[in-house]
Amino acid sequence: MRTANTVTEQTNPDPRWWNGFNDPVLTKLMQQAIAGNLDLQQAVLRVVEAQQNEVTARAGRLPQVNGTGSYTREQLGLRGLLLSQGTYGQLNTLTNQGSTVDQLSPGLGNRTNTALNGALNRFEQPINLFSYSLSSSWELDLFGRVRRSQEQAGAQTQAQIEATNDALVMLEGQVGQAYAQLRGGQVLTASQQENVRTSQSALTLTQQQQVRGLATDLDVEQARTQLASAESQLPGYEKQTEQAMNRLSVLTGQPPGALDAMLGPSAPLPTIPAVVGIGVPSTLARRRPDVREAEANLHAMTANVGIAVASFYPDVSLTGSFGLRALDAAYLTNWASAFYSFGPSVSLPIFQGGRLTANLRLARAQQAAAALSYRGTVLNALREVEDALVAYRTDRAQRDKLAETVRSGQMTLYLARNAYTHGLENFIQVLDAERTLIGSRQQLAQADVTLTNDVISLYNALGGGWQDDANGSPAPRINPAPPPVPAALDSVAAQ
Repeated sequence: MRTANTVTEQTNPDPRWWNGFNDPVLTKLMQQAIAGNLDLQQAVLRVVEAQQNEVTARAGRLPQVNGTGSYTREQLGLRGLLLSQGTYGQLNTLTNQGSTVDQLSPGLGNRTNTALNGALNRFEQPINLFSYSLSSSWELDLFGRVRRSQEQAGAQTQAQIEATNDALVMLEGQVGQAYAQLRGGQVLTASQQENVRTSQSALTLTQQQQVRGLATDLDVEQARTQLASAESQLPGYEKQTEQAMNRLSVLTGQPPGALDAMLGPSAPLPTIPAVVGIGVPSTLARRRPDVREAEANLHAMTANVGIAVASFYPDVSLTGSFGLRALDAAYLTNWASAFYSFGPSVSLPIFQGGRLTANLRLARAQQAAAALSYRGTVLNALREVEDALVAYRTDRAQRDKLAETVRSGQMTLYLARNAYTHGLENFIQVLDAERTLIGSRQQLAQADVTLTNDVISLYNALGGGWQDDANGSPAPRINPAPPPVPAALDSVAAQ
């Protein structure tokens, strides 16, 4: 396995860092995960939600126009009003005086009384009222409350976009580490199978030596014990391999077992790039999406302070309405039925019981907390990069030492077997050499897995995998189809 020789600040991390491993299967898994991971799709939907909230906030700066139309049938209850005002009593007085009017003009009094009674009776009947109108209002935003609300919504949208980018970076790291775990499990399984074959050969050789009288029963049992110990470790590596395949299936948005055909055949660990570019520390804050998210959250909290300050000032709005209203639908096109109103309105907070002051203090406290969170995120990013570099450097040194140990153990085992075959050493020396070599081989294979994970963790800490120039990978998309039901749940779903 080739290890990276150089970690340099002269070049920035490759946005598509997984291509540096030169493993087509890993590249395909990355593409499937970016396109199908369910957690990433949820993050994309949260971006859509934030964008719609921003549209809502932006609409606050525009006039609001509403159209209404109505039809009502009303009983005005005028009879009771007329009775309470003595109108009917006055009408009776006029009726009693009708004879005097008739003397001047015969029949005029009766006609007058009939007309008055008819008019009053019409007001006592239910009426139909038809109307339609347009109304509008526009907040002038003299003190910036709406502008600050729009600014806050935009910052929250940006924060959610960066949160999605962070989820993408973490997803790519999880896929890379799960793939390394898979190939590591397969390498460890193959190595352990070789150890089993070696132990079986040793047992066979010991049995042959026993037949010739050159080995004892104790030697045979010790060789058999060595073989059983080597065989007992195989199920653990097989479990590691199968669990890694299941994890990769879920990370790509598929049920466990969906990738077994592609990942089942054994393959070596991906080759670590010879050079890992980490860039200069000053660019880390712009590469890491979690730092950019914290910055956007600070921006949103700062805008929220502006909203709280603006709430102390008056809200000035222009309102108006225009429409037509009539008792007969035929008159709704007649301008004589028109009505309108317009004018400014001012709302000034006078007494709020300390609510506005408390909101301002709360907003300032949230802004201070967001500023501290931003600083903490930057420091944590620097720590993660340094930790990843330390882990890579020390694990690479350990891996190199283990490689030397394996080479030395192979020579020791060869010499011990040769001496034992010629009767110069007892079998204990062979078993000790074999046990040491088996352990060293397994440690070396595990060190290769650890070193691969270290490089992936370093790329994650550097914030690679979401930038615009990683345009060779499909963008996260929303899958409208429900996720497939795992086969293990088919029987439950059928009940």
